[in-house]
Amino acid sequence: MIALAVFIVVAAEMMPVGLLTPIGASLAESEGTIGLSLTITGLVAAVTAPFVPVLTGRIDRRTALVVLMSLVAAANALTAVATSFAVMSGARVLLGVSMGGVWALAASLAPRLATARAVPTATAIIFSGIAVASVIGVPVGTYVGAVAGWPAAFWALAVAAVGVALAMTVVLPRMPAEAPLPLHALWATVRRPAVLGGLAITALLVTAHFAAYTYVRPALESFAGLDASRIASMLLLYGVLGVLGNFVAGLTAARSPMTVVGALSLGIAATLALMPSLATAAAAAAVAMAVWGFLYGGVSVSTQASFAHAAPAQREAASALWVSAFNASIALGAFTGGHAYDEAGPQFLFWATAGIAAVALLTAVLRQVTPSS
Repeated sequence: MIALAVFIVVAAEMMPVGLLTPIGASLAESEGTIGLSLTITGLVAAVTAPFVPVLTGRIDRRTALVVLMSLVAAANALTAVATSFAVMSGARVLLGVSMGGVWALAASLAPRLATARAVPTATAIIFSGIAVASVIGVPVGTYVGAVAGWPAAFWALAVAAVGVALAMTVVLPRMPAEAPLPLHALWATVRRPAVLGGLAITALLVTAHFAAYTYVRPALESFAGLDASRIASMLLLYGVLGVLGNFVAGLTAARSPMTVVGALSLGIAATLALMPSLATAAAAAAVAMAVWGFLYGGVSVSTQASFAHAAPAQREAASALWVSAFNASIALGAFTGGHAYDEAGPQFLFWATAGIAAVALLTAVLRQVTPSS
């Protein structure tokens, strides 16, 4: 149920990607303007997520999740009826607040919903919602939008969010809040060296990934002259391998998360660096995309596991900080990647992002995140 909630909020965040043209035509705005809706959601989630454990105080975590999923439903319904970009922006702000809250709580719940032995599997299942949303969420939404109009895609998400909220009241056990988290405790958590190291690694890896991935279609067109259908197939392959990578990393990161994070950083850095020279033919490009998908698929679950090891007594605060860094880095990566692509071209973009991932590797080597640090 938690994985389904994560799936819905991630699909809602990314849904405009496949619907930019019809939304823009309907609201009389450019595709670039509509694309800002993703930036709005990500930045709002980044700002608000750290304060969720503080604001929810003593509220039962099941109750908090039900309320947050109800807000997700309201945000998608408001998007569906939007008649202007201003209204849509308001809806996306509401989505950012509720999405950040769902992520912040969901990322810390595995130890409360599973036995100690099953926590790695439970964590991987929760984070599979991110990978699966990337694989099927946007394509399905794009199809629904083409058949029934773009508002139908958001109505479907609203209905699904209501369904999950109702199911949570039945399926999830009551989860009383742990000791209330005062604001100064959040600051104390972020000052821990292990947490700071985890934030840096997460920010570097996610920024590097989204700087390159956001512009992978024009890059593949440039490197190998691929058409849209072949690129779509490669993106599907990337997504499927990402789901697999999520589970492989999740099951191994529980024992030594920073070792897994370091291995993923090395692999992503190498893949990005070699992409301009390898992805010059369809077969090689497909292999490179598959490897990239498998490696990045493990980033969410392994970096979050490192936070659990870094601050085991402040799981919710650490998870909220991780969500904040993750979402801010998505926005930063897409923004800086666009400038790099426009100014210097795809080859430079991939080499630069490989360098950022290499810094993440160096940080993982130098800063071993442990509960005692």
